[in-house]
Amino acid sequence: MNEPRLMLGNEACVEGAIAAGMRFFAGYPITPSTEIAEKSAELLPRVNGKFIQMEDELGSMAAILGASLTGLKVMTATSGPGFSLKQENIGYAAMTEIPCVIVNVQRGGPSTGLPTQPAQGDVMQTRWGTHGDHPIIVISPSSVLEAYLYTIKAYNISEQFRTPVIILMEETIAHLREKVILPDMSTIEIINRKKPQKGQEYYPYAADTDGVPPLASFGDGFHFHVTGLTHNEKGYPSGSPEVHEALIKRLYDKIYNHLDAITFFEHEQTDDAEYAVIAYGGAARSAKESIKAMRKNNMKIGMFRPITLWPSPEEQIRKLSLKCKKIFVVEMNMGQYSLEVQRIAGKNAEVIPINKVNGELIEPDFITQSIRRFI
Repeated sequence: MNEPRLMLGNEACVEGAIAAGMRFFAGYPITPSTEIAEKSAELLPRVNGKFIQMEDELGSMAAILGASLTGLKVMTATSGPGFSLKQENIGYAAMTEIPCVIVNVQRGGPSTGLPTQPAQGDVMQTRWGTHGDHPIIVISPSSVLEAYLYTIKAYNISEQFRTPVIILMEETIAHLREKVILPDMSTIEIINRKKPQKGQEYYPYAADTDGVPPLASFGDGFHFHVTGLTHNEKGYPSGSPEVHEALIKRLYDKIYNHLDAITFFEHEQTDDAEYAVIAYGGAARSAKESIKAMRKNNMKIGMFRPITLWPSPEEQIRKLSLKCKKIFVVEMNMGQYSLEVQRIAGKNAEVIPINKVNGELIEPDFITQSIRRFI
């Protein structure tokens, strides 16, 4: 068994990335994600990896896409304003199906906002921030250990489905230090991207039965074209309506046909619950304490925590709404994920947002008092 360690959330994210096989990091320092770049610069040379500090966030995103096409597992990390600058190349990664992991450590905004304070204001930006129409996968850990474990899962998903994956933390988790015992690597599954078989003609966008095409690495001897334009199976631009529609539908299908492998969640005390709290990330830690206190006062309330925010765990949220009178959505924003919960559950249960946007973590008492006003 591994020895207990005192780790920072940002550090755990990097260690998880390296355990998953990350060998290239490109980024630009920005609070509160900077420790991810610093730790990557320290650890990557030890595993024959490469770290590069780019001139800006646009270049950082472009650099990891190029490195990924050479066969490397890659990562970049940023915070709110920098994440906005990455959006164009995130859209390019989705269209060209380049595996990559992007970490966004949220802070108070908009604009420069509160650089050192926690917030959850980028939830909708992760889903809808880019141009065009494509799915995205967003994972939100709520502990230091989860920052490690779900970074590994992010890489597995990215590699398996040839897609960008976003790890959405906030300053709360990024700068939290906790005692963790990392699992033995022999117990952890590591997934690598599918490769084409040599000796066969290569079509970089011809999908297998799972909807995902194999991906050759530059330098492997395969010649192929990569473009952000609508492209056919050979990778060459096409203006055909049929080709474009088929491509966009496949981008969605390869994600939504495999939700069981992508969607992670946690629930507790929901079997007899008349009311439920939905919370994620750092806010979920306070929500758990609030529920414990309310349960002691004989209030039948449970909690659901979406770990994968996008795609939403719709089936589970809908089932919850069929048994609960009210669903409270706790967030450090003005009610972003509550809009998604309203869409899914609003016909069956009353959805009530509980929000705080002053740069402080939502306290358990604040949640408890807010809920009691409606019950």
